[in-house]
Amino acid sequence: MAEKETGRPAGTDAGTPWLNDDERAAWLANSALMISLPAALDARMQRESQLTFFEYVVLSVLSEEPERMMQMSRLAERTAASLSRLSHVVGRLEKRGLLARARIPGPGRATNAILTEAGYKVVVAAAPGHVAAVREYLIDQLEPHELTALTRIGTAVEAAVNRTSATSAP
Repeated sequence: MAEKETGRPAGTDAGTPWLNDDERAAWLANSALMISLPAALDARMQRESQLTFFEYVVLSVLSEEPERMMQMSRLAERTAASLSRLSHVVGRLEKRGLLARARIPGPGRATNAILTEAGYKVVVAAAPGHVAAVREYLIDQLEPHELTALTRIGTAVEAAVNRTSATSAP
């Protein structure tokens, strides 16, 4: 789209607070990070551990729970996934014997996802490769002060997203 001299795309609303050059550069760099890092982690996880990055995240979250179990709705929140996406992935992991599902007694349709012993062994075996990839692609590319800034940035963005999600929930 052609840009006018105002720095905003031609034919767009003049009332929109368009990004300046620095803001746009930061956004584009972050967009590349949000798209390329998960894709690289996913490819590497599949190659080395026969798990997708998201499958690894699900198993990892459960492995850190005292009973290796969590209600599906809470697991969806912790993995930033819809219940539909999580259910699909949990079904695949369940077929592989890495997870089990158990209905929680009482009213409603609450279900727990439970990490099996086989699932625990798989996530423990995959963890060193995952950490190596995170180091190679992200951590080792940054100076200590950049890690501090990245932590602050990630925390602020997550808080803003959570606030927006909470206010827009039905």
